[in-house]
Amino acid sequence: MNLALMWGAIVSVAIYLLSTPGFCSDCGYTPGDGDGLGTCALESDEKSSEMRRLGFDEARKIFDITHRFTPHTPVGGSDEGIGEFLTLLMSMKNGSDYNFSELRIPVHAGTHVDAPGHYYDNYYDQGFDVDTLDLRVLNGPALLVDVPRDTNITADVMSSLSIPSGVKRVIFRTLNTDRRLMRKKEFDSSFVGFTKDGAEWLVNNTNIKLVGMHY
Repeated sequence: MNLALMWGAIVSVAIYLLSTPGFCSDCGYTPGDGDGLGTCALESDEKSSEMRRLGFDEARKIFDITHRFTPHTPVGGSDEGIGEFLTLLMSMKNGSDYNFSELRIPVHAGTHVDAPGHYYDNYYDQGFDVDTLDLRVLNGPALLVDVPRDTNITADVMSSLSIPSGVKRVIFRTLNTDRRLMRKKEFDSSFVGFTKDGAEWLVNNTNIKLVGMHY
């Protein structure tokens, strides 16, 4: 599936617009979205007024929704979090000419984007790392949708969300957010996610190229 997947929201990604389902639903995004500027065209003064009422200006406010790294940041397969991840190797207080630190974290800890090679071994062998992802897809307007809190994201759930045609980036707010799993050091394998049929429905019935959600 040609789909970039993000866990724990977005890492180093500019989100220009977060909205509820239905907001700007009749314009979706411009045809060049993902291939160009990636803006959501507003065709009337009424829509512009609605944006101003919601606190958005024409410059498109950028929301940083990344999580700060701490020793308790969760990582798969661990109950202890990532532990100490930043070490000051050289210090000006100890006579060095500069401060020099070392950062060590698992690549799937905290807010991050999954590389194509994470799920497909042939892509891994061919070197499809995160630097092969298209930044034009990773940056731009995103639609924020609420998912029913008693289910994974199945095909039925995807159908019920009525995501407007043309939307390319969606952030799913699920029970994971309510449970604040990203703020607990113990990894919880019961997190909400996509089922196989839910992912297939998304690929077959939408233009979505970027999916984001809280673990």
